[in-house]
Amino acid sequence: MCASPKVNTRFWRGFSQKAQMKTFSKSWISSKKPNKQRKYRFNAPLNIRGSFLNVHLSKELREKYGIRALRARTGDKVRIMRGQFKKQEGKIEEVNVKHLKVYIAKIEHVKRDGSKARYPIEPSNLMLVELNTDDKKRLEGLKKEAKEVKSKTAKPKFESKPKVEKVKTVTKSKLNKTPKEDTK
Repeated sequence: MCASPKVNTRFWRGFSQKAQMKTFSKSWISSKKPNKQRKYRFNAPLNIRGSFLNVHLSKELREKYGIRALRARTGDKVRIMRGQFKKQEGKIEEVNVKHLKVYIAKIEHVKRDGSKARYPIEPSNLMLVELNTDDKKRLEGLKKEAKEVKSKTAKPKFESKPKVEKVKTVTKSKLNKTPKEDTK
């Protein structure tokens, strides 16, 4: 009979702990390495993943609220800026926080068998055209920020000083000099 070899459990326990993914680091700032950037995004907690779902506002909304970007929510009307569905508009049906994708109504791709499937779009390729006004807290927050922006723009940051013209000063030595006459 053949006896099974004994497995060193200490080695395997230590190996499995080292092989596990490191938890999310709050102190991590940035890296040039793409694998570290992906690791940061994939292991990020939900509160930070929400910032990855920010969508730029249109010029009108930017002027109205004084904000450049806002988190995408269901019911917001967006315009697609990049990709095969460029320049099309639609309402957001679903925001997938796990995969960091947005699904828009009437944006579908046709499969080979003829059936249609929803097309996931990266939030960075979208622009908010119209906000969903169902959420009262969201609107209150936007109005507060708009008021802060208006109050900041009302006060000039720098006071303009009146321009002072420089006057040339003439010294006595320059006044006393007479032009030399040419003598031949």
